Amino acid sequence: MQKTVALHTLGCKLNFSETTTIGRMLENNGFIKKEFDEQADVYVINTCSVTDNADKECRQLVRRINRKAPEALVVIMGCYAQLKPKEIAAIPGVNLVLGASEKFNIVTHLKELAKNDATKICSCDIEDVNSFTATHSVHERTRVFLKVQDGCDYSCSFCTIPQARGKSRSNTIDEVLAEVENIAIGGAKEIVLTGINLGDFGKGIKVTKKHTEDFFSLIKELDKGTQIERFRISSIEPNLLSNDIIEFVANSKKFMPHFHIPLQSGSNKTLAAMRRRYKRELYAEKVGLIKLLMPHCCIGVDVIVGFPGETEEDFTETYNFLDTLDISYLHVFTYSERDNTDALQIQPIVPMHIRHDRNKSLRNLSYAKMQNFTAKHIGQKRKVLFEGINKNKMMEGYSDNYIKISVPYHAAWENQIIDWTI
Repeated sequence: MQKTVALHTLGCKLNFSETTTIGRMLENNGFIKKEFDEQADVYVINTCSVTDNADKECRQLVRRINRKAPEALVVIMGCYAQLKPKEIAAIPGVNLVLGASEKFNIVTHLKELAKNDATKICSCDIEDVNSFTATHSVHERTRVFLKVQDGCDYSCSFCTIPQARGKSRSNTIDEVLAEVENIAIGGAKEIVLTGINLGDFGKGIKVTKKHTEDFFSLIKELDKGTQIERFRISSIEPNLLSNDIIEFVANSKKFMPHFHIPLQSGSNKTLAAMRRRYKRELYAEKVGLIKLLMPHCCIGVDVIVGFPGETEEDFTETYNFLDTLDISYLHVFTYSERDNTDALQIQPIVPMHIRHDRNKSLRNLSYAKMQNFTAKHIGQKRKVLFEGINKNKMMEGYSDNYIKISVPYHAAWENQIIDWTI
């Protein structure tokens, strides 16, 4: 009898691409895929550990599965599983914990697993993780998230990702091109390039130590040599976003006028404490060049509030810096203490209620920024890729510069790029 499997993703688009690839691997090996809220024989949770909330959500999901399907096997993988395997194994109902090196061997592990076995941990020292596995997610065939890079060599004082995912490594340009052609055959119109430190593309076991491939070379090849109509760059560090990349996107017909650039703080004092590799002046310079060459370009920003030692003056400096920048929206994160990070040694700790107040303040700013950005384009004609989802007789799509459009559902518009007046 065929077993059923349900999968759930916590965290980033990279996790999402890995989950859907693992789902396809399981289906190819005889498993029948179910929705996560349905009854299944196996439940797989791909975890994140960027915030404490992601850890809590994992534990809550396991409890829910235990109530709903007490006989089911529960597999936990991903960043939280790599960082704290013993802590996860101690959660009642967890049967298998797969670290960074083992998650893509899930089929083999499931064949050897029974419900009454002792909880099995399959993990290794993160220093030994050096292979790259290409993954991509298909979102209603319209937009695909393609992982081209993994891991990170940076040492930001707040971050556990290098401990969870290992050293920076990536696919080769030739293999990315082959993957893109396979995705094109499936009918997708847009690919979002993803990675942990995307601008670091070119490092790793698959390429020579001379580092002859880089992110700029990759996007030039994708622009000229594929059938895909649209590409987006998911998130790129400001110090790795070269002027060449910005100028190239400005002149490309395939790469969308949309950048997501992590800032984390608008205070140079805080940036130094975070061990970020740039100052706010460089960030402003990059935004200025983008807007000079592409006034219509959408720019998203990651910011952390409540980092240890962040005074009211530091936060005000961040707020004012973001307020004056010509950006479009913010992803605001409340600082969350992570074990084995150097930020734990920094004093004073910002009280949680102040962290939440600062988060709310920046989310309000983000809303105003997006409203302002959209208003500037009212009356303009832009190309919108509509997604094939019927939500209460409505459908959604994104313009080339990432303005979200909602319209009455038209089946003929599914996965089509339409000239649309904003």
